Amino acid sequence: MADNDTVLTAARQWKDAPLAIATVVSTWGSAPRPRGSHMLVHADGRFEGSVSGGCVESDILATAAEVIAGAPFVVKNYGVADAAAWEVGLPCGGEIAVMVQPVSAAGFDPELFDRIAEARDAGQALTVTTDLDTGTSSLREAEGAAFVNRYDPPRRLLIVGAVQIAQALAGLARELGIATVVIDPRARFLTEERFPGVTLDDRWPDEAVAAYAPGPSTAVVTLSHDTKIDDPALVAALATNAAYVGALGSRRSHAARRERLAAEGVSAKNIDRIDAPVGLDIGAIGPAEIALSIAAAMVGAFNVREARKGK
Repeated sequence: MADNDTVLTAARQWKDAPLAIATVVSTWGSAPRPRGSHMLVHADGRFEGSVSGGCVESDILATAAEVIAGAPFVVKNYGVADAAAWEVGLPCGGEIAVMVQPVSAAGFDPELFDRIAEARDAGQALTVTTDLDTGTSSLREAEGAAFVNRYDPPRRLLIVGAVQIAQALAGLARELGIATVVIDPRARFLTEERFPGVTLDDRWPDEAVAAYAPGPSTAVVTLSHDTKIDDPALVAALATNAAYVGALGSRRSHAARRERLAAEGVSAKNIDRIDAPVGLDIGAIGPAEIALSIAAAMVGAFNVREARKGK
């Protein structure tokens, strides 16, 4: 999860303090936070992250204080059927199970935070397994009942074409915690004033896209509306297993695009991966609404892919 980055940051800042970590280990129904979500709790009561969006955090804080004080790890179940559902439960109707462990060699080993961060920086996934009999987390497989949490690389968006829609989309992606790169060989378009806080790349799009090696945590969106810029980027993106590939343009322009890409040797199956016209059909008008429709389609593609992986 992208918002687990705040937990990793807090773990580095609080490394010398007694800590506990809460993790969502299972969900059912309309649970507000997905499996694998973390909440890190400091001995002084500070915390980062969330396991329910606010429904059960108070109870988790109390449990974490007990674990920090020496109580054993525990798995707690919450749901709307609880006697105190509206105070310590999920009035939205879902159910979750939350594991609370000490951050220690006998619980969630502090070194795991460094291993997770290193893997994310390298663009690699890392799997941490928790033995549910002992409450010990490690990189080793457990022999009995276990909770397995896979930490994927951070989500990333490659935008091809430094146009007005790209400005709005880059801003939305930043709010969503998605690392963004804007690619455009036209120097006048690609400026820090127009795209603050994102990575700018002035290489030719096919070279740039190939260099970033898009994978299951990367989306590629072409927005320049210039075939000399967009088409090479699409060819490069469709040669990878990028989670989402979208292209701006009408249905008529996409029909012509399909012919051009086929002539470049791209298979019909790969061409079918392109979301075009890009974005969810929300009747978008103007750059900001178009960017919103693209962001929604991209996040949907990320989440569907991760849900399938988790089955």
